[in-house]
Amino acid sequence: MSEQRVNGHTVSRLSVHIVWSTKYRYSVLVGDVQKRCRAVLIEICDAEGADILKGVVSKDHVHMHLEYRPSQDISTLVKKLKGRSSRKLQMEFPILKKKYWGRHFWAIGFGCWSTGNITDKMVDEYLEHHRKSGNDTDAFILE
Repeated sequence: MSEQRVNGHTVSRLSVHIVWSTKYRYSVLVGDVQKRCRAVLIEICDAEGADILKGVVSKDHVHMHLEYRPSQDISTLVKKLKGRSSRKLQMEFPILKKKYWGRHFWAIGFGCWSTGNITDKMVDEYLEHHRKSGNDTDAFILE
């Protein structure tokens, strides 16, 4: 994974695993369509400032492990990935327009799971350490 993102006001390292599929799980992401889909997704991530840590374009679905800015929200990012890629792929590959006559290339919805470099246990131990340290007499537990 890359180093932390730093700007004038924040330090972060936010990452997410996202999965979505083609409508009806049709196996249309093969050959040139698959290659172009990959290129389009890379272009969109570059434009949005999201870093692709790893990704796979399978024949009927896409997996992406992304690192994103704190100002971004996942649903908007996925909306842009699905919307722009759908439009470009259908414009460039007329066979897709015939197969998806309603212009809905991707299935509704997506799956997403947060990922990171620390576990819940590590956070709990860190907070417990600060609670017990005695340096901050006004500290209290939020539960």
